[in-house]
Amino acid sequence: MASVPASQLPLFYKSIVPISTQFHPNHGLVPQDNLNFTRVTHAIPVTVDEFAVAQRTFPIVFGVGDQPAPLVLLSLVDGLNLFVDDVGKWEEGAYLPAFVRRYPFMLAKLGPEATELSLCFDDTSGIVTPDGGDKLFDGDAKTATTDRILDFCGSFEQAVARTRGFMDEMNKLDLLTDGEVTIQQPNRDPVVYRGFRMVAEEKLQALRGDQARKMVQSGMMGLIYAHLFSLPLITMLFEKGQAKATIAAVNN
Repeated sequence: MASVPASQLPLFYKSIVPISTQFHPNHGLVPQDNLNFTRVTHAIPVTVDEFAVAQRTFPIVFGVGDQPAPLVLLSLVDGLNLFVDDVGKWEEGAYLPAFVRRYPFMLAKLGPEATELSLCFDDTSGIVTPDGGDKLFDGDAKTATTDRILDFCGSFEQAVARTRGFMDEMNKLDLLTDGEVTIQQPNRDPVVYRGFRMVAEEKLQALRGDQARKMVQSGMMGLIYAHLFSLPLITMLFEKGQAKATIAAVNN
């Protein structure tokens, strides 16, 4: 059975195998009781389709490197997610990114010569098992559950493609710059947070009129402002982390 090399696996995935009636005839879904698998990350990728709702809960920033992608920050500390509690429950009212909701499934090419995407899952997740009650197959036919998963994963891949197009335009216009946010603390030295990229407002303001009109018409300008309006939430994350650290110190 073909699988994707571990070095190519995205965040959260430890293994990827294609779903098939041959190898998984009786597999189904086990109720997902917790989101503990998200505990070890402080940033999760998001698509442009999510900017409008995600910016109400999280700062939206861009990663570093040659191909920066949009990310929501879950804390300012590597490996710490402030939005999942000790029993793996996501904070009530906080947006749950599609990247998390997709897990343990994804569409993937199973080799360099593959031309089509196959529905795969992380077989270490414990969510898809022979004992799962919500079955993926009924004999040789897909169930409604599998169709629903395929629809969601397909929509996610389309959103990823739109996000790549957005990032290509951002790079062409050279709108990104190294980010820096200073958090002022009463009676303490300010804290400076770096290690991300953000839109440079001076570059945005310097765009030609035809470029700006095109961005407004395409919806790109709205996405940029969703990102910019979300940045003050970095201070909220800092305060949330400080509060959690204080509670942990008192309990210990």
